[in-house]
Amino acid sequence: MGIRTILFLAGYVVAVGGALVVPLLGVLGYMAVYSIGPETQWWAAPINAWGIRYSMTLGVLTAIGVVLGFRSLRWGKPILLSQEYLILLFLGAVWLSVVMGDPHEGEYVLVDHPAVKLSKAIFFVMLLTHVVTTLKDFYILVWTLIGCALVLGVLAYETPRDSFVQGRLNSVGGLDFREANVIVAYLGAILPLVGVQFLRSKWLGKAVCLAAGVLAVNAVVLTRSRGGAVGIGLGAVVALIAAPKGFRRPIALGLVVAAVGAYCLTDPAYWGRASTITAAEEERDASAQSRLEIWEGGVRMFMDRPFGVGAGNFEQSIGRYAPEHPGRDAHNTLVRCFGEIGLPGIAVLIALIANAGLLLRKTVKRAQAFPPEEKAHFTYLSYALLVGLVTVLGCGMMVSLPYVEFFWWFLALPACLWRACRNLEEDLAAGREGGGLRPAFLRAARERLLGRLRPKEASR
Repeated sequence: MGIRTILFLAGYVVAVGGALVVPLLGVLGYMAVYSIGPETQWWAAPINAWGIRYSMTLGVLTAIGVVLGFRSLRWGKPILLSQEYLILLFLGAVWLSVVMGDPHEGEYVLVDHPAVKLSKAIFFVMLLTHVVTTLKDFYILVWTLIGCALVLGVLAYETPRDSFVQGRLNSVGGLDFREANVIVAYLGAILPLVGVQFLRSKWLGKAVCLAAGVLAVNAVVLTRSRGGAVGIGLGAVVALIAAPKGFRRPIALGLVVAAVGAYCLTDPAYWGRASTITAAEEERDASAQSRLEIWEGGVRMFMDRPFGVGAGNFEQSIGRYAPEHPGRDAHNTLVRCFGEIGLPGIAVLIALIANAGLLLRKTVKRAQAFPPEEKAHFTYLSYALLVGLVTVLGCGMMVSLPYVEFFWWFLALPACLWRACRNLEEDLAAGREGGGLRPAFLRAARERLLGRLRPKEASR
């Protein structure tokens, strides 16, 4: 076995064994396996021959660990937050569309039906939001995501150029990352976390974030993704507008440096492709023009079938509404959603997006009562999640994400951060040391908080 094989196997064994005792290890291992996709890596071939179901094994063992450690987990009350109810409601709308929609034709059947795939993804999301419920655990998750971006960046850098599709990096890492726009959406969602951690970390953390950021941006450029340009552009605008006080100049400078670095990595072919985003009809390439025609067909599909044609049935149905594009995907998250799941699906999805932003705002507002350092943690994490979510949604204008798993992670992470905020609030008030980052720091913070809460003594 090579060194990569040994390292992966050792990490996987730790995650699998630890999931029963510390469910967080199972959650982190699952996210890493999803991102890396050992099933697709040459160096994992000796392990793949054993027939291990990497993600399923971790998911099941993590669920068992949650049951075994039920009393030690701190998801608090209520058991389900509004965001989690909405996620489950969307899943219900998907299955309703399966019942009410058209039969799924064999020609378009994949390994997993989209409704089944989404059910598995949301099962993990429910584990995620009930396991990652403290600030310490949330930071561990953030660094795991940064590590995933670093690994994907390395894999993209190592991918031979002769395996690119029409000069584009179109496949890297896990099975969900078989399309360039999906790769960019995932990396684009993590980049704000990379940036915030770079600004707030010491030299070792800065070095890791710098490496992850440079390699992730290089992977984004290699995809030549128009959707990526749109999504990351929208994210950059929100990053400037919503930047926390005290960090606006560093964030603006960081965006400029990142833009210059990305520009240096581009070539004329990249800009030629990107220029078609705003080109007039006669100047658009065939791909860009066909997407507009498919979207128009998707709107006609929705007008004809307001409750959708059924999850997974867009490709088999679009030929009736855009005859020149049979068997094509929507390449747009909203069009795919209202075309397949109809009015219930698009209504719940919009509510989910709005509620995620509202939950982040409520988290920041609640953290205002914390001492400065604790307040800063939640302010900057909420900011990074907001920018990341906007970036994902911007990329979703050019790719279908309703059944892509990481899309649901970033819709669910605001619930994790909200629970972490509530738990730290309880810890500070009660003097517990389990929810903070450092015990001594927690005790000092508690004294400051209680000092604010105590009534002032009457002047003598």
